[in-house]
Parts: sequence; C-alpha cells; structure tokens
Amino acid sequence: MRTLKGPAIFLAQFAADAAPFDTLDNICKWAASLGYKGVQIPTWVSGFIDLQKAAESKDYCDELKGIAASHGVEITELSTHLQGQLVAVHPAYDTAFDGFAAPEVRGNPKARQQWAVQQLLWAAKASQNMGLTEHGTFSGALAWPYIYPWPQRPAGLVEEAFDELARRWTPILDKFDEAGVDLCYEIHPGEDLHDGISYEMFLDRVNNHPRANLLYDPSHFVLQQLDYLDYIDIYHERIKMFHVKDAEFNPTGRQGVYGGFQSWVDRAGRFRSLGDGQVDFAAIFSKLTAYDFAGWAVLEWECALKHPEDGAREGAEFIASHIIRVTEKAFDDFAGAGTDRAANRKMLGLD
Repeated sequence: MRTLKGPAIFLAQFAADAAPFDTLDNICKWAASLGYKGVQIPTWVSGFIDLQKAAESKDYCDELKGIAASHGVEITELSTHLQGQLVAVHPAYDTAFDGFAAPEVRGNPKARQQWAVQQLLWAAKASQNMGLTEHGTFSGALAWPYIYPWPQRPAGLVEEAFDELARRWTPILDKFDEAGVDLCYEIHPGEDLHDGISYEMFLDRVNNHPRANLLYDPSHFVLQQLDYLDYIDIYHERIKMFHVKDAEFNPTGRQGVYGGFQSWVDRAGRFRSLGDGQVDFAAIFSKLTAYDFAGWAVLEWECALKHPEDGAREGAEFIASHIIRVTEKAFDDFAGAGTDRAANRKMLGLD
C-alpha cells in the first residue's frame, strides 16, 4: 500500500483578477502558506498556463513546474473540464456553453467542438511535457436532456448518443495513450457520464480503452443518492484522480433530488466545505488506501455558505488529518512465532 499524496488544491474556483489569485506564482505562494503540497491547474485560466505553449514547449512546462516548486508545491494534474464539456453539446445548451469557448468560435457549434478537441490534444501533450500521468475532464453530453423519460424515449436514442460520444472521444483517448497519460472523467450530473452504469456504457463503446479512467468525487454521488463507497469497490482499478469535496442531502416534503429549481442555498442537495457535509471521508480514505490509490487528494472547494478562503484554509487541515500513513508491518507481528513449513504441517496434523 501507498500513502495518498496531499493535500492539494484545485485552483479553478479561486482564480481571479486580483492577487493572490491572479497568477500561478501568486496562487502557489498562497496555497503553500495554507499547507498545500500540490496544485491542480485549470487550463482555461490564462493567468496560470498557456495550454498551447505548454503542448509545444517542454522548457515552458519546466518553467511552470519551477514556479510551483519555488513555493514548495507540485503541479499534480491539469484539467480541461470546460473544454471537455464542449466535445459533446446538445443544441439545447448551445447558448449556455458558448461562454466556455474562445470568442472566435462562439455561435458556431461545429467550430466550437473542433476547438475543444484541439484543447484536449494540447492537454495530452502538455501533461506529457510536465511529466504528469493523469488528466481531469468532463465527457460532455448529448443525451442529458432525456435523462427523465417523459415522454418515453424512442428506441435507440440513448444508444445513438453514446455511440456518437465514443466516436468523438476515441481519437482523443488514443492521443492520451500515446502521451502516457490517463484521461480521467469526472462522473457528474449534467454529463452523459453521470454514474457507474453510464460510465460502463461508454467504456464498452470505447472498447475498454486503457486511458478512459475516472476522477472520483463523492459529492456528486451524495446529490444523486448513489452509494459512493460501493462505487470505490466496483471501480477502484479505474479511479486515478480524487477530488475531496463534501455535500449534504436533506430531503423534505417539498423537494428531493431535483431541487425544485431552487438556488444552491435552498436545495435539498448542496455542496459544502469539507467537514460541513455528510460525506464519510474516513471510510473513503481507508478504502482508497487499501486499494493502493497512487494519486493525490485534491480539494475542490464549492460551498453555498462558507467563504472560499475559509474553505481552503480548513480544507488543507482536513485532508492532512485524513491521509493515512500506511503501516510497514502488521500490528500483530510482535506475536509471530517464526515457524517454518515443517512446523506448519505439524500444526495441521499432516506429519
């Protein structure tokens, strides 16, 4: 077994125009001051990284790693969540998702998708140039508007959506394979890959691609009432990334999983800062340790109530306190009898 690496922090929710959240240098210094040992970089934040340059220049990647290292932190992974979303967009969401893309491709779904694919290909090469072995993203969605079947879905609709999703992602997965990087899908409502079954449907269509792996985030499973501990038992071989994010689900006689179109504050299911929700992180860290998870424990802060800087400060301490330093010996070694095969056979009555 290995000891999980961490604590680390996903920088997406903290990026801003003002210091210390405006540049990679400033935000790494801030993260280190809170006790973080790693940072996960959102590649759409130009103040942190130029993705194309990172794909084309190992020297530039070394510069970025050097900036982080100067503050005593590592770059843990890169993320293309926003760009991955645009690999597959149902027309109902065209306007809403246009803001994720570069201005020159907005209003042009075909050009926007091509832009997104190029972003993923750059991310594969940039990760390789940085010596990273995992990358986080979203799958995008073609079937999501039909998640609740009323009127009933016509035969073959979901199958066609997943066939197309696989067609779009297979060449991207192949490029990540060439780069030696696992592409880790965050399983998330709003994406076609939103639970275990939908992930399996996709995995089957990409022929169990070795790079089609998972970013584990239990908060999304609390909100849809999926057993997030059993999920680890089922998919641990594919879990390569870990977002440490809390959530709570408090249904009432007025609302449940769907939330009644309420704001995050008023929803039955909502994200919370670490320790303020209902996720059993002691069990999660125990399971991941037992399954020899080799990656980082990365805070993703999202909370409807608490200030982000308080969540970040508390999150570093929370993760550090949950990381299990693995033992190098069994607890009952002191009572070992030091027997050999002959003694074992004698104890069994075989000699």
